[in-house]
Amino acid sequence: MIHGGDIYRNPVTVDFSVNGNPLGTPQSVSEALHQAVGMCGCYPDIEVQALKDAVGRMLAVPKEYLLFGNGASELFLAIVRGVSPKKTVIPVPSFYGYEYAAKAAKSEILYYVLKQENGFCVTEELCERLTEDVGVLFLANPNNPTGRLVERETLTAILRHCEEKGIYVVLDECFIEFCEGCPSMLSEIERFPHVILVRAFTKIFSIPGVRLGYLICKNEPLLAKIAGQLPEWNLSCFAQEAGCACARETALIAETENYVRKERVFLEKELQQKGFQVFPSAANFILFYSDELPNGETLYERLLKQGILIRDCGNFRGLGRGFYRIAVRSREENIRLLQALK
Repeated sequence: MIHGGDIYRNPVTVDFSVNGNPLGTPQSVSEALHQAVGMCGCYPDIEVQALKDAVGRMLAVPKEYLLFGNGASELFLAIVRGVSPKKTVIPVPSFYGYEYAAKAAKSEILYYVLKQENGFCVTEELCERLTEDVGVLFLANPNNPTGRLVERETLTAILRHCEEKGIYVVLDECFIEFCEGCPSMLSEIERFPHVILVRAFTKIFSIPGVRLGYLICKNEPLLAKIAGQLPEWNLSCFAQEAGCACARETALIAETENYVRKERVFLEKELQQKGFQVFPSAANFILFYSDELPNGETLYERLLKQGILIRDCGNFRGLGRGFYRIAVRSREENIRLLQALK
């Protein structure tokens, strides 16, 4: 499996492989989805006007800067097809969707391997790979699966370098709301017309089945190119109504940030005490390493027998056998995982 969340082919009772909000879907969003059933007899708004207005107010950005997709993954594809880069740079390990999008657009992929001994941190050394013949850089902040944030000074230097070289930066902030203080680059969007900031309602509002992502960019010609790669009516009435409800649930973000921080610290400490190598995370998931079990069985297989699904990261470029990622879930579920790990 390239992604986590395969509850359809596994006997799963607790899913730690998907990094959703442990507080669950807001009641108002569930109600909006139920109300949208009555709208199924009509086409959804092709201009997504209400959603643009709601998200524009939530982020305090002009609604003209916004573009919505059937999940962030659809936007990644539309971006690369719209830009048609000859070369795409992807730091690894990172989300496979970037590679998928670049391959679909027949762009040559240049991988920049993050060093384990450096904690998988992105440094300004990345700029050495960002030459004039590169069209797009994918950069996740925080990164998935490592959970590491790029230091703000480093990130600003990289964005400035790409601006000078004419390189478009797809800055993936799909997990930024889970990080302490929400250290987003949204406030800098006016400075960098080559930056395309991508987010999703999927994780923070726990609606992965709805499929709703969005991007923010001030570059009108670029937005037009990307929009031209999206299908008409790509957002269902369910996604639009749920998104409008999510945009009114901003108080949930602060509550989630506090909850996730407490549970992540708890999990990291317990995992370290059990002898696992834990990599520091700022997000709502944790990357760790486990030696092979005595009988040759993997930790993934052993836990799955107990109905617990974790993300085996062996297929991430730059990682390998023995690396796993777990989501930060409720205290009850986290304790169940820890008991199973005994």
